[in-house]
Amino acid sequence: MKTIGFLSFGHWSPTGRSETRTAGDTLLQSIDLAVAAEELGADGAYFRVHHFARQLASPFPLLAAVGARTKRIEIGTGVIDMRYQNPLAMVEDAGAADLIAGGRLQLGISRGSPEQVIDGWRHFGFAPREGESDADMGRRHAEVFLDLLKGTGFAEPNPRPMFANPPGLLRLEPHSEGLRERIWWGSASDATAIWAARQGMNLQSSTLKADETGEPFHVQQAKQIRRYRQAWAEAGHPRTPRVSVSRSIFALVNDRDRAYFGRGASSDQVGIIDNMRAVFGRSYAAEPDRLVEELRADEAIAEADTLLLTVPNQLGVAYNAHVIETILTHVAPLLGWR
Repeated sequence: MKTIGFLSFGHWSPTGRSETRTAGDTLLQSIDLAVAAEELGADGAYFRVHHFARQLASPFPLLAAVGARTKRIEIGTGVIDMRYQNPLAMVEDAGAADLIAGGRLQLGISRGSPEQVIDGWRHFGFAPREGESDADMGRRHAEVFLDLLKGTGFAEPNPRPMFANPPGLLRLEPHSEGLRERIWWGSASDATAIWAARQGMNLQSSTLKADETGEPFHVQQAKQIRRYRQAWAEAGHPRTPRVSVSRSIFALVNDRDRAYFGRGASSDQVGIIDNMRAVFGRSYAAEPDRLVEELRADEAIAEADTLLLTVPNQLGVAYNAHVIETILTHVAPLLGWR
């Protein structure tokens, strides 16, 4: 069995073929797609976060709205760039959204991806400390966030407060019990996956990976997952961690599918991103029987317990619901995922 959800990049564009022409279109359709995915039997609705771009940027209003409209589906991010985040404000926002959703948030956080602007986090009031990189700053923000999610009091109460306080030091409110165990780290390297394991975070293995061995993407990603689990065991955490991978997977069952995605075989791509040689995973698009055979050979999907289907959100809610439904009905049962 696998947990299967969707991951939306949340694009919008005022072009003729886009079903999401404005930010409002994307936000409202994201809510509607989560509702539809839940009705279809999917397990998760996840959303990318990018700043200074025509994409989803401020996740907590959206997560709270999805939580209020759904009852069962997991609601998450993939990922929140911690270089931009005030950890204390984020604890309050995340706690409120999680309580609205009844404890269904699965928050993916990370150092972040390449940006639309130069050092965008500086515009949000953040800067690395002396001798610290922006990636170090993101991890520091994450560590503060994780510590605060424990709900331990740390702030000295005012002796003359406006409202009566409980005894002792005060914590941030609202506190959502259990959210600390539902934080994921988006990792593109073996080293950061091991760091995430030591921190007690679940793992979101990225849609790209540092090309550390020259092997195919799925092979390197599978090895990363195994090293993460080994580090988790060595750290002695009492619970079992979760691991997700993201894939573009399209079952070609009608002419529209073939027109959009039936362009022949896809393959891994190698490029330079943030001065790092990276390998980008292939897309899968084929008739269901062939698709099943191709997916059986993906070692990282086999290693993961959670699969996020990246969806083309600009094609609209109805078509994306169709993409999710074809995987759930035509592919997942044949692979033993459901």
